Amino acid sequence: MCGIVGVVSPGPVNQLIYDALLLLQHRGQDAAGIVTLQGRKVYMHKAKGMVRDVFRTRNMRALPGNAGLGQVRYPTAGNADSEEEAQPFYVNAPFGITLAHNGNLTNAQKLKAELFSTDHRHINTESDTEVLVNVFAHELERTTRGLPLTPQDVFSAVGNVHKRIRGSYAVVTLIAGHGLLAFRDPYGIRPLCMGRSADGTVMIASESVTLEGTGHKFERDIAPGEAVFVDLEGNVHVRQCAESPQLSPCIFEFVYLARPDSELDGISVYQARLNLGETLAKRVISTVPPNEIDVVIPIPESSRPSAMQLAQLLGIPYREGFVKNRYVGRTFIMPGQAVRKKSVRQKLNTIISEFKGRNVLLVDDSIVRGTTSREIVQMAREAGARKVYMASAAPPVRFPNVYGIDMPTAEELVAHGRTVDEVRQIIGADALIYQDVDGMKTAIGKLNPKLNGFDASCFDGVYVTGDINPEDIARINEARIGQEDVLQESTSRLAIPNPQEA
Repeated sequence: MCGIVGVVSPGPVNQLIYDALLLLQHRGQDAAGIVTLQGRKVYMHKAKGMVRDVFRTRNMRALPGNAGLGQVRYPTAGNADSEEEAQPFYVNAPFGITLAHNGNLTNAQKLKAELFSTDHRHINTESDTEVLVNVFAHELERTTRGLPLTPQDVFSAVGNVHKRIRGSYAVVTLIAGHGLLAFRDPYGIRPLCMGRSADGTVMIASESVTLEGTGHKFERDIAPGEAVFVDLEGNVHVRQCAESPQLSPCIFEFVYLARPDSELDGISVYQARLNLGETLAKRVISTVPPNEIDVVIPIPESSRPSAMQLAQLLGIPYREGFVKNRYVGRTFIMPGQAVRKKSVRQKLNTIISEFKGRNVLLVDDSIVRGTTSREIVQMAREAGARKVYMASAAPPVRFPNVYGIDMPTAEELVAHGRTVDEVRQIIGADALIYQDVDGMKTAIGKLNPKLNGFDASCFDGVYVTGDINPEDIARINEARIGQEDVLQESTSRLAIPNPQEA
């Protein structure tokens, strides 16, 4: 999961892209990069760190031009410690191409071999984005054959890219001297939308909040398999480039990843989380009588809408019992393993008066590896809670995710191969209530009947691309970012060790 943005404007775009990346910071905190285009010259700055730390005044002054793109990185493959793997990536032929992408290519190793032996292109990092930019560059070169570039050539190249690559990908790319291209995988697993401002600026970004927060009017989501090419005069060209597109977005975007004030594929993220709270309330009633619950307390931040809706429907007081240290950062986004042993207490403190002598129902957006939940339950008990119930707005996470979320191995998932009661014992709760998979899909899916369904593979084990088997998962795991000895720090929520192995 990363955040991407591309812009073509009548005026300079460096500050606009910077502002857009700040609005996408929740999608990646490991590295950031901006590329701008002035005529045929490309300017780039990228580095590890948060947006506000990567870009100083001198860096911004060195990014002139009226077209550009940017990315915030959350790595799931390659080397998280390497600045070389920060995006965007650049290749000089044909034309000069820079590219940033959100997602994960599931056939990256096969493509690397093809690029070396057949396409005669060199890959210098472990990043699948470098693979993607080289595949696109090769297909664009084949399409143009030395002739002047047209939008039709660009779309033909994208069509060939769709035929070669597998997995999830939302892409923005600059073609020097020509314009901005964006395209989305044929299943629409990762989000991408576009909008305009009053002065004619065209922006393409991962989430609608990016458009609205920078003064652009949301126009529409980019369709699965669709490509949008914006020339340097701001003219927009559009074509469907996939043979059999279907809209099956990642359901975890609505559960946790996206900002609540975004709308993805016609669905309000905030309303989706309210709906999850509504269906979860019915599950709670069947497990714990509401008169045995004194207070509902969310685990910040993403679970708040679900917890509020649940509390209202059950007629139970909703209280804020945890205070989050906002200066620690959004710990899910931080890569690696070494500091996952650090306590969640670095980022959360309890308000003791909300727990003391009460039966509390804690509501979280999801339970992945379980160690965070176990510590939070223990914190509630130490604050004086008489009983601690735990409810998850998402179903049990039982399967690896291969489309760009750091849940790669089944063994790391606390619910894999365990019953709900076994998970309850591990996290130390008096009761554990999970969302139902079908209930989750219905609660969110009814907000846009045009959806073909969701990729909910981490919950149901069904991989929407239809080409993933256990051997693929094992191979993808070998390329994941978790080289344990590389990083000295991380407290990723989704990457906390299995409590049985801690």
